[in-house]
This record gives sequence, structure tokens and C-alpha cells, in this order.
Amino acid sequence: MVKKNIGKTNKSEDLIYPPVVAVLGHVDHGKTTLLDAIRKTSIALREHGGITQKIGASSVEITHEGKKRNITFIDTPGHEAFSLMRGRGVAAADIGLLVVSAVDGVMPQTKESIRLLQASKVPFIVVLTKSDDPNKNPEKAKQQLLKEEVLLENYGGDIPVIEVSAKTNTNIKELLELILLVFDMRKHSGFYKFSSNNPFSAIVIESKLDQKSGPRATLIVKNGTIFLRDEIVCTDISGRVRTIINDLGQRLEKATVGEAVEILGFEEVPKAGEIAFKKSEKAAEELPVQIPVSEAEEGGVKELGPNTDIDTNVLSVIICADSQGALEAIVNKMPERIKIAMAKTGDIETSDVLFAKSVGAIILGFNIKIKPEVIKLAATEKIILKNYLLIYEMMDEIQDLLDGKILSLQEEVFGTAKVLARFPFEKTEVMGIVVTDGRIARGDRVRVMRGEEVIGEANISSVRQGKETVSKVEKGQEAGIILSPFLDFTIGDVLISHR
Repeated sequence: MVKKNIGKTNKSEDLIYPPVVAVLGHVDHGKTTLLDAIRKTSIALREHGGITQKIGASSVEITHEGKKRNITFIDTPGHEAFSLMRGRGVAAADIGLLVVSAVDGVMPQTKESIRLLQASKVPFIVVLTKSDDPNKNPEKAKQQLLKEEVLLENYGGDIPVIEVSAKTNTNIKELLELILLVFDMRKHSGFYKFSSNNPFSAIVIESKLDQKSGPRATLIVKNGTIFLRDEIVCTDISGRVRTIINDLGQRLEKATVGEAVEILGFEEVPKAGEIAFKKSEKAAEELPVQIPVSEAEEGGVKELGPNTDIDTNVLSVIICADSQGALEAIVNKMPERIKIAMAKTGDIETSDVLFAKSVGAIILGFNIKIKPEVIKLAATEKIILKNYLLIYEMMDEIQDLLDGKILSLQEEVFGTAKVLARFPFEKTEVMGIVVTDGRIARGDRVRVMRGEEVIGEANISSVRQGKETVSKVEKGQEAGIILSPFLDFTIGDVLISHR
């Protein structure tokens, strides 16, 4: 980290504050690979499926005009489920990088990122990636951007555009120089109003509950300076700073404007997107962009009591995610027919399984750990429990499961029958029935009902009339059938043949 001369207020000192840069764009357009080239790290290789699944912040140091300068990067996820997180990244940023593939051009998430940047009034740079690809078509991409009202330089506008290649490192250094140039020009014009001497304010861009160290929050400092042992407040959550960690894992004594740090010391997990400030100072200064708090964030953990009136056409779920940002994204991506019984950060506990049983819910985990005793209890209580590493896989399976549940509620009934008798046959028992409606056939799936109670379900493995084997029997006919697996039926039970 660059040492700051805290206490001075001249303009030359102000310029050493690192600009905070949000990286936005469509999934697979090379955002993480670009940052990988900038930071000389292997973040892309550590991500499951190559998709960045949470906001990360890191600092890079370069030499600019003979001086060492820092730039803080926020890598906002490109998957469409993270639209709220992308918006939060722009709110925390001084400059945006709109990453667009020179091969694929403008895509859906590109358009969304453009709207976020335009609404925030944050200056941004268009970065055309994959310039080394023989299939590139930068002019086509530029024309598509112009249609989205992105007024590029040399096309009558003032938005800089640069072609880069993370693979060959083409124009990477030039991009960093361009970022500092845009930042310095805006700083001199008075666009940015921050100082280490102002009251402290920071934006929470990520938060989670660590089982060992407690609440952890990643902050982007927008004004002032935070020191160890300072009392810190975030809405109605307070605490005392006991640890400040930078992107390299180093422990710091303080953090100031433009730095991204992880803070330990909050009494509870603050909500991602909120503003933190010192308890000893007045409320945080208003930031350029107000960050909406979604319904999913209100209250942190949402529950429905066991007596809640749950619609039979919806599927009740409990969601446990590794971070607040991931939790928010998952909740906001859920289909309308999903009823969220509870949503929280942290691992799945035995109490969650028991709660799922009481409200008839399934449990979905995202990037968390599940203890063996929890898995055993879920199996005993017949609670569906699954953990995912990719959000889109979770959404695909949820849709499949939801479709299956809706189909079962709208099942096709082939016929009904009443049990008239039972008698032994070899190692099993034959069910004597009379068909009361429709037909009953070999291979059918049947549900055995005793009044309002479901005894169980099985398949019909054999249908006989007298000594003759038949494939099916119609309304008014009697027959003997064998179920597989065997169900303990009794005279008077009703069979429903269905699909």
C-alpha cells in the first residue's frame, strides 16, 4: 500500500489517493482474465466454472509520471443473477471499466452495465477485450455501443475506448495510465470530493459470518480514515475495529480513502451495500449513488412460522449461502412460485433441518459446509438437502424440481378402484379390487388411500382375472393385482392410478 501523508490538505497530496475502479460487463467477456493480467494473479483459475461469484477488491501499484500510484479494483460479477451486486460496485467506484468482447460485442449484461454506469454518473472507459483473437470485430462492437448511447471518443463523444489483450498483455499498462488520467482530470475539476480529513464513510461491498472469526465485512473507504480500535457503526449494527486486512492478507493499523479492506469487529454481519461510519463522528456524508436495499436484505434472516399459510402451488425453500451478496443474488433470482421460508448466511445446522420439517421445505446451500450429522438428520427426516458451487446450476435444478411439483399437483388420473379382498399368493399377497372409475393396468403407478391418509405408492406388477393374466381392467370389472413394492393394504382402501 502507498503511505499517505495524513494531515496535509494540498492538492498534490489529494492525488495520491487511489481511484476505485469497478469492472463491469457480460459473463465470459474477459473481466477476470483482464484483472488477472493486471494483478499477476490466478483468480480466474480459482473460481468454480470460471465465473466470479462474489465481489472481490484488490489494489495494484504502478509508476505513473515518476510517482508510485495505486488503483483499487472492484471485480463485479458478470452473471445475470448478480445485477444488484453490480449496481453496488458502481456506487462504490470513482471510475467504471465497461468490458466488451471485441469478438462477441454487446450482450444482455453489457446493456445492463451501461444503464448502471449512465445512471450513476460515474465516468467510465470502454475496454474492448480479446484484441488478439482473429475473429475480432472492434468496429462492430463500437457501433453497437453507439446504439446504446455510449458516446465514444472519435465518434462525437468523450468516453475513452481502448483495445486490450490479457493473453498477450497488449495495452494493459496503457489502460492503467488511462485510468489515472481520467481520474486526475476529474479530480482537478472538483468532481471528486473526498479527503482523509473528512468524517469517515465506507461502503460495505461484501459481508459474511465466519464460524471462527465472527462477522467479516469488506469495505471501500470513500472518505476519512479508520483506525484500529475505532468504534464503527453500520445502520443499527455497531462494533469496535479489532482487525484491518488488505487484499494481500496483511494486517494494517489504518485504512483511508480509496482503499479496500476487510474489517473484523462488527457485533453482527452488516448488510452489503450499507454505509459505515465512526460512532464518534456525525452520520456519513451522502454518497453519489444511493444503494437500494432489496426485500431480501431487510432483516438479514427471514422466516415463516410453521403455521404460515403456504400455497400448495409453490415450493418452500430454506437458503443458506456463504455471503450476504450471494444470498441476495439467489433470493432475487428465485422463480415466483418459490416460497422462501428462511434465508441466511452461514452453514446449515441441525436446527435448519428441523425447521424445514416443520414448514415442509427443502434446504439449498451455496458454497457452504454441511456437517455429517446434519446430512444424517436430513436423511432421517426425509428433508431434501443439497449444496451448490454455481448459482446457475442451482436455478436449473430448482426449475426442474418446481416443474415436477407442479406436475404432481396437476396429475393425470387413469382410474380408481376399491379393495374388496386380500389373499396370500406365493411370498406376497394379492389385492382383490373392483374398478370404480376409468381403468387399472399393469405397470401403473398407484397411490393407496385409507380415508384421507396416504398409505404409500407402488407399481402394479401383475393383473389377473381368475387364472388369466390381463394387461388392464375397466370400470365395473374385478381383478386381482400384485403391488411392487408390497404395501400393507386392507379391505376398504382406495387405489388411485395416476401419472
